[in-house]
Amino acid sequence: MNKPNTAAEPELTRTTLWLMTIGSGMVVANIYYNQPLLVEIARTYGVPEAAAGNVAMLTQVGYAIGLLFIIPLGDMLRRKRLILYDFVLIVLSLLLAAFSPNLYVLLAASLLIGATSVVPQLFVPMAAHLARPEARGKAVGTVMSGLLIGVLCSRTLSGFVGAHLGWRAMYMIAAGLMLLLWVAIYALLPEMKPAFKGDYRSLMKSLVQLVRNEPKLRMASARGALAFAGFGGFWTTLVFLLEGPPFNAGSEVAGSFGLIGAGGAVMASVMGRLSDKFDTKHLVTVTISMLIVSYMIFGFFSASMIGLVVGVILLDLGLQASHIANQTVVFSLNPQARNRLNTIYMFTYFLGGAIGTYVASQAWHIWRWNGVVVVGLFFSCMALAVHLLFARKGSNDPVTVPEEMSAARQHPGTSS
Repeated sequence: MNKPNTAAEPELTRTTLWLMTIGSGMVVANIYYNQPLLVEIARTYGVPEAAAGNVAMLTQVGYAIGLLFIIPLGDMLRRKRLILYDFVLIVLSLLLAAFSPNLYVLLAASLLIGATSVVPQLFVPMAAHLARPEARGKAVGTVMSGLLIGVLCSRTLSGFVGAHLGWRAMYMIAAGLMLLLWVAIYALLPEMKPAFKGDYRSLMKSLVQLVRNEPKLRMASARGALAFAGFGGFWTTLVFLLEGPPFNAGSEVAGSFGLIGAGGAVMASVMGRLSDKFDTKHLVTVTISMLIVSYMIFGFFSASMIGLVVGVILLDLGLQASHIANQTVVFSLNPQARNRLNTIYMFTYFLGGAIGTYVASQAWHIWRWNGVVVVGLFFSCMALAVHLLFARKGSNDPVTVPEEMSAARQHPGTSS
């Protein structure tokens, strides 16, 4: 492992930024490869579609667990070393999924894949910390662009591989990609010294203090989780809709929808720049409203491929833009605790996604596509209600922080 730079903190170079951007997309893809493959997985093990949907749900639950217990270590341990060790676990989890003899082993492997594929959430606060304050939103938006493109293109890749090579091949290919990325990170990623001096127990206790003392964090986490709940439910059940009439399509077509939403990922960098310049309250109002409109389109035009395409564009653009705005707010709160702030936000975010995935899968089983649309509308409307309620109370009020954190805000350059 490379030794940390004790003379000076590393700068955010173009090489480092692109490595984190590409790496984020490659790693986060592990979480979403399964979505276009759920029908094939159900056939392999002879189980109902709703049971196969638990593969996607448990992957997101695992991601939430990894966010809660692994990401805070980025404030306490050397970040590069932590990332490289985590990659070993990612590869082993992917191989376990590839060779799963039954659904129960695949469910366990999916939980582990989610828990270990949290590396992007170490990259994002790292980019925020190394960037200049006036360019922080742009840096976060750039890394998030890579992450979001990975989310969307993962479905296209896995749909194609699943249709031609089978779903197990996708997990084996993913393991090989992670090995290549490990080599690149070992060679190119700079090391950063940790800021937190306590033990793991006190590190975890500090999460509770941050939740108590950061109202903006609570607001961003709540609206992010609600928005992502509907999003996760849509993408998990889309393959079920496309499989039946009038589409009669397979995993390859379902996966191709990922490319349709790629515009939302490209717009993440633009949203980062806007978040640096404008009040995020108005931006988030517009972006969450886009989610609501997208589900209305899904409801009225569920038998139209053009309708689904338009809805997907609005859905992805709205979610990714609101997500960037949320993270820009979160990373502006306390420089010393950016990994822990990100832990709280992303844990809540993916917990919402897991709940939405489960509820939408059950709604599909009982009410089919209309049930999925109602679930998406409910969660999106709740996100907008939370946002507007908080805005009415005044999100620009001074934030109260613990006394021991105030020094870090006055001297942000000394933290990591």
